[in-house]
Amino acid sequence: MGKLAAQRDSKNRPRGSIEIKPTKSVNQEVYRSMLIQQLIPAILRKWPSERPSIIFIQQDNARVHIINDDPIWQQHNRQGGLTFILTQQPPNSPDCNILDLGFFRSIKSLMHKKMPKNKTELIIAVKDAFEELLPKTLTNVWISLQHHFNEILKVKGCNDYIQPHFGKKVQEDNGRLRIQDRIPTQLVREVVAFLNPNRDQQQTQALTENEDVA
Repeated sequence: MGKLAAQRDSKNRPRGSIEIKPTKSVNQEVYRSMLIQQLIPAILRKWPSERPSIIFIQQDNARVHIINDDPIWQQHNRQGGLTFILTQQPPNSPDCNILDLGFFRSIKSLMHKKMPKNKTELIIAVKDAFEELLPKTLTNVWISLQHHFNEILKVKGCNDYIQPHFGKKVQEDNGRLRIQDRIPTQLVREVVAFLNPNRDQQQTQALTENEDVA
């Protein structure tokens, strides 16, 4: 979106008022500019200094998205002591699409309660909803994803797994909710053997220790 001065009077605003105009089409140039001019600066403002210095930005496979080797991107992907790496989202089931179906849906629900009437109010409502969303909501979404991954591993990547219901609310109320789920060691060995049946058994054994894998 961009801001332009209104060319003529109307019942909604006088001539010269600043209007927000949506971008008619998002091409590769527009998308790249958003990454460099908006996303990276936003991360730099908020990224804690003690956190890892390599940040992976995951994209879906839309045509306008760029690859990590894009020459213009490579001129801007190292800033403020951080390195930004673009990765492509692999094909996945809807149950693993936690941003669209979990985080963004929660923001959308809050935004609709504000009932914006124009583009300016819509932008403000989305920003307010982002700030108002409780961090616990996003945490719960990521916890659910980990449990889904475990179920997917059990069926070796098939789609006929059972969606897990493990009572996050009850566990949280009892102080037993784990932020990081554990993958059973034996399950990891089975999946590795399934993906690479020619791997030496001792090599597979060395991938895991006695404790479950985080």
